[in-house]
Amino acid sequence: MTKLFLSVAFVLSTITLQAQVLRKRTTLLMGGRFDITIVAADSLTAEQNIDTVIAEVTRIENLISDWRSYTQVSHVNQNAGIAPVKVDKEVFDLAKRAIHLSQVTNGAFDISFAAMDRIWKFDGSMTAMPTAEAIKQSVAKVGYKDIVLDSVNSTIFLRRPGMKIGFGALGEGYAADRCRDMMVARGIKAGIVNGSGDMRTWGTQPNGKPWTIGITNPKHKDKLLAIVPLHHGAVVTSGNYEKFVVFNGKRYSHIINPKTGYPATGLTSVTVFGPSAEVANGFSTSMMVLGKDAGLALLKKYPAYSCIIITDDGKVITTANFDIKK
Repeated sequence: MTKLFLSVAFVLSTITLQAQVLRKRTTLLMGGRFDITIVAADSLTAEQNIDTVIAEVTRIENLISDWRSYTQVSHVNQNAGIAPVKVDKEVFDLAKRAIHLSQVTNGAFDISFAAMDRIWKFDGSMTAMPTAEAIKQSVAKVGYKDIVLDSVNSTIFLRRPGMKIGFGALGEGYAADRCRDMMVARGIKAGIVNGSGDMRTWGTQPNGKPWTIGITNPKHKDKLLAIVPLHHGAVVTSGNYEKFVVFNGKRYSHIINPKTGYPATGLTSVTVFGPSAEVANGFSTSMMVLGKDAGLALLKKYPAYSCIIITDDGKVITTANFDIKK
């Protein structure tokens, strides 16, 4: 998991306008908190569509969860180094997009990260850094280039025994996007699906105003850095200001570089805005690993996305297409 659920706080209007009502429900899905908000003509329609969203997220979880033994992704992991596993087109396409993300980020994002040994502890129990050799060994089974996709047979094969893939938060972003598309197809004109901080919105509040989120200032958590209207539909924040360790005066975050095994340093948080929660999640995670300069260079190639970066020394940096003053 690479983003902070509490780093964004959105304010919902409960004003009823033109017979529109807003209903919200919070539940546990994909191992985390989901907040589902639906605006509809009446309460019954809103609640029924919330039920539909929950059912859809559950369906996706039963396909891609890597900690439930019966899922297709678990079957892929169980056959690492043994044989390719046939998966549904939906799972195959998600894996294909994830590997593409690994390619464009030069491995800063990697779904085979699921095989990494958890040698870093962020619960207060660590008293010394792991050794360089232990860190190297922790990522010995990580490497997206050893994931083989066969589009003809719709199979996924992990070349090396012990390898694992896991969609983690990327799956939550995908679920949020998928549910948004499903709701629009059903005629629901406005709502929010927020999967543990992977937030996908559409339409407007019942009073006609856009959905808004507050960006937390990591140095002063009781204050907001900015209140941002969501015109692009998705927002995801990755950050290290709640889970980190400090050795020799240097902060090491819980976000680990899958290539090196070392925690990301230099950035406190990255908030990415854009049309897809799945992609925004991949970018926010990758940018934490890449650092300020390489992260901004990456996002510059994708003008549909923008971001706010906060560095460890408190500097606030945005992409050119995001004006924080507004």
